[in-house]
Amino acid sequence: MNRFWSDTVRNILPYIPGEQPKDKKYIKLNTNENPYPPSPKVLEAIRQETGSILRLYPDPEASSLKETLSDFYQVRANEVFVGNGSDEILAFCFPAFFNAGDVISFPEITYSFYPVYADLFGLKCETIALNRDFTVDLSKFPENVDGILLANPNAPTGIAVGLSEIEILLQKHNDKLVIIDEAYVDFGAESAVPLIKNYENLLVVQTFSKSRSLAGLRVGFALGNKDLIEALNRVKNSFNSYTVDRIAQRAAVAAVRDKEYFTETLNRIIKTREETAKRLISLGFNVLPSKTNFLFVSHDKISGRELFSRLRHDGILVRHFDGEGIENYLRITIGTDEEMEVLVERLQNFLRNSIP
Repeated sequence: MNRFWSDTVRNILPYIPGEQPKDKKYIKLNTNENPYPPSPKVLEAIRQETGSILRLYPDPEASSLKETLSDFYQVRANEVFVGNGSDEILAFCFPAFFNAGDVISFPEITYSFYPVYADLFGLKCETIALNRDFTVDLSKFPENVDGILLANPNAPTGIAVGLSEIEILLQKHNDKLVIIDEAYVDFGAESAVPLIKNYENLLVVQTFSKSRSLAGLRVGFALGNKDLIEALNRVKNSFNSYTVDRIAQRAAVAAVRDKEYFTETLNRIIKTREETAKRLISLGFNVLPSKTNFLFVSHDKISGRELFSRLRHDGILVRHFDGEGIENYLRITIGTDEEMEVLVERLQNFLRNSIP
C-alpha cells in the first residue's frame, strides 16, 4: 500500500477479469468470447482503415456508427451512445445518473463488476436474492432505491426474463432509472429496445464483444431517451472525448451492416449450446436454461473447484466462481463444435474414473 494512494484506491476491491493465459495453448471457454472470427467485411474495413489516416483523431461523436445503430435498432441517432465497450458505458452510468450516497439495486448473483462500480463512485447497494432456481423475481426490487440495474440475460447464470416482465418493472418504478445490461441478448433473449419509445426511465446497454466477435476492439453502445444519452455524453466528454478509435468505429459499422453473417454465427452458437446442454445433462450435470453463449452447470458428485482444476490440467479453461450459492457451478463458454466435443469427452472420462 502506497502513501500516495487515495482512500478509494485503498479500500476498493477491483473486478477480476477472466484469465487470459500466456503459459500454454488452451481450449479457451472462460471469458465468453465468440468462437468464430469477425465478419470478413469487418476485416476488410479494418484493412482499409490502417493507413496514414491513423495520424488523425477519430470522430469523437462516432457519427457513422451511431447512424448505423439507429437504423438497425429503429431509434433516433440522438438516442444512441457509443463507448469503449459496454463496461465503460456502465461505469459512465454511475456518475451520469446517481450521486454519492445514492442506492442502486441489482440481483445478489449477477455481473460482479456492478458492486465495484458502486464502490468506486460512492454508491450503496441493495441486492435482491435470486429464486432457488436462479431466476430473477423482478417484483423483489425495492421501492426506496435510486436506480435498478439488471443484466438480462443474467450473468453468470444465463437465465433471461421476458419483455412483459421488464415492462411491468418499468411501470412499477417509473420514477427510477432502470438500466438493462443486454450483453448476451442476441443469443435468444428478448431485447428491451422496443420499450424505449414508451419509457423515458429505460436505458439499454449492449456490446459488440460477444455476438459480433469484436471483444478485442472494445465497442459498446447504449440506447435510450435523448436526455439520458446527453448525460452520458457529458460524462464522456469530461473524461475522454475519443473513447472509440478509428479502427473500432469502422469495424463496428461493418459488423452491424453484415446482417447475414451475424445471423448465421448466432444460429451456429445457439445450436451448439443446445446440443452441448443435452450431452452434459446425460452425464449427470445440472444445466441451467441459457439464453447466452455460455452454460452454467454443476454436478452433484464432483465439486465445481475440482472440475475446474481438472479441466485446466487437461488444457481446457472454464470459469469458476467462489460466490455463495454458486461455488459448485462452472460457467462454460460455447466454443466451436470441435472444442465442445473435446470438453464433453474430457468430462466423460473424468467422471468415469472419479465416480464409483
